[in-house]
Amino acid sequence: METHRLLLQRLRYEDAEEIFYTYASKVEATHFVSWPTHQTIRDTRAFLKYAIQGWQEGTDYSFSIRERNSQRVIGGLGVLNDKGKIQLGYILGPLHWRKGYATEACLKMTEVLKSIPSIYRVGSFVDAENKSSSRVLLKAGFEEEARLEKWFKFVNQDNQPKDCILYKLPESFFARTFDYQGAVIV
Repeated sequence: METHRLLLQRLRYEDAEEIFYTYASKVEATHFVSWPTHQTIRDTRAFLKYAIQGWQEGTDYSFSIRERNSQRVIGGLGVLNDKGKIQLGYILGPLHWRKGYATEACLKMTEVLKSIPSIYRVGSFVDAENKSSSRVLLKAGFEEEARLEKWFKFVNQDNQPKDCILYKLPESFFARTFDYQGAVIV
């Protein structure tokens, strides 16, 4: 998938070193994610094995976010699929923050998800302290659904329960009309 500045591509084993050095081993990048900071390249390779298996099972679709011009990995984007209920997550390497890349990647992914008739819900959640990710989701068309006290334990924050904000794409996002033969017209 392409945007003006980005490529979203299925993760590959060959991406291990770029992923590790760009964001997976960066404490500042992984502070708010649900998985532990990678300590060695072996951690990243184990993640890639899981990611490739998720694709095969149709439950977890992990993508690299690449700069279109340089083809370099700058982050990752994940789509967990629970029978049409989607959970979206993303991460960027610190050198690529505050450039609109996360919003651009989320907008592209939601555009693709909208075209899949079996998807009925797309959501995400963030640590209430993660103001940057909240702004990304709002810019990408999500709306705040709920604020939950002590809702999730982030492994890179000493597994202490944190207040979280749940976001979802509004119902109007999924408004679909059908032609007389039952085909979806978006």
